[in-house]
Amino acid sequence: METREYDLVVIGSGPAGEKGAARAAYFGKRVALVEKENNLGGAAANTGTLPSKTLRETALFLSGFRQRRLAGVSVSMGAEVHVSDFMAQKREVVDKERLRIRSNIERHGVNIYRGTASLADANTVVVRPDRCPEIRLNADKILIATGSYPFRPPTFPFHDPRILDSDTILALDKIPGRLAVVGGGVIGCEYACMFQTLGTKVTVIEKRDRILGSVDHEISEALQSQMEAQGVQFHLGTGVSRVEDNGVVRLFLETGEAVDGDAVLVSSGRCGQTGGLGLEALGVVVNKRGQVEVDGNYRTAVPSIYAAGDCIGGYCLASTSMEQGRLAVSHAFGLSYGGDLPSLLPYGIYTIPECSMAGPTEAELIEKKIPHVVGRASYGANARGQIVGDTTGFIKLIFHADDRKLLAVHVIGELATELVHIGLTALLMGATVDLFIFTCYNYPTLSEVFKYASYDALRQLLPRDSQGPSTG
Repeated sequence: METREYDLVVIGSGPAGEKGAARAAYFGKRVALVEKENNLGGAAANTGTLPSKTLRETALFLSGFRQRRLAGVSVSMGAEVHVSDFMAQKREVVDKERLRIRSNIERHGVNIYRGTASLADANTVVVRPDRCPEIRLNADKILIATGSYPFRPPTFPFHDPRILDSDTILALDKIPGRLAVVGGGVIGCEYACMFQTLGTKVTVIEKRDRILGSVDHEISEALQSQMEAQGVQFHLGTGVSRVEDNGVVRLFLETGEAVDGDAVLVSSGRCGQTGGLGLEALGVVVNKRGQVEVDGNYRTAVPSIYAAGDCIGGYCLASTSMEQGRLAVSHAFGLSYGGDLPSLLPYGIYTIPECSMAGPTEAELIEKKIPHVVGRASYGANARGQIVGDTTGFIKLIFHADDRKLLAVHVIGELATELVHIGLTALLMGATVDLFIFTCYNYPTLSEVFKYASYDALRQLLPRDSQGPSTG
């Protein structure tokens, strides 16, 4: 067996693997990257983040959804939206991203190996290419960045092509008339909104008493209300007890009700893609969902082995995976520009309308007995909100009642995932309500909601006999 020497071997080419490999190579390390799939990029580029967000924009375009809200404009869905129409833009965007990833990796001088990887010991990765001899890669450090895959509960017969997960839904050969979505988390709600916009009758089934359980109550309630206004039906506080084929897929709920669908999307979380690597035999701790346990520097129980991205669990966000990959490698080799992953991270949900947040929910602050005030501003009272036809969106800013520092930002509405970064930057700066009050914003812009939400909070922060700045 041929043996080759490297400073770092990275297993997986998703966001964590790509950025980790590039960071090490940038600082002069000899780097090999192993990918078992034909295409680079992992789930983020091929089956997850990028494809689903591209499909969302395609759904909005094909349906004329945004134009429906403009006065004097009448737009209706075409008689038929073909899957080829729906998927064309997704394929183009994904192909370009794959090329970008390969170009980035090769530009940094990283050697790419196509094949299945396993660890022979704490410093050796064995690569098994298709129909080629095995190759042994020795390295000082190894980064596990193998990503994740959808969890498949045993209740559902996934051999039936109508039972889908977040990977296989991208291979639909037609847009279903009825779609049952099992799971009211991020992925479930994103696809529910997308298909409802295309004219599919969507039903969401969620075990908890509300959708998006980790999101601020006001945001999740507002999203559910808007989804219901678009026609989405909800069964909350119940699960699926059994599945039958009655010509259509029939889901029997724990409440005794039944939901029929031409297709079913099961969205029940994700598992770490770590099977077959041989991690446990080396002393690396892996939980029952295949997720690798790491310390604050992304190092496993074996000092030479690091892990980052979806395979370590958490929110499974491409953005955090990128930073984790960079930081893991920086710590492994003592590189400059290391540091820590910020404690405050943006969280984007690409529903229709989209939601985004940074910082704790109001319920979490109440539980911790942190004194706070809330300022809100509506898109409906904002000139740009009126122009784009979004009058239901809003921003919620939470400030500390004593030092007036911003604690959290929560947004629902057009461009929420962009607007949140204004609040995130303020959070990382330790800014107070004054930053937004005394900032001049372009007019008309959605960004102005930060100023008016801050005025709303300021009324509660100032003593009753104080004269605050005018909001006029």
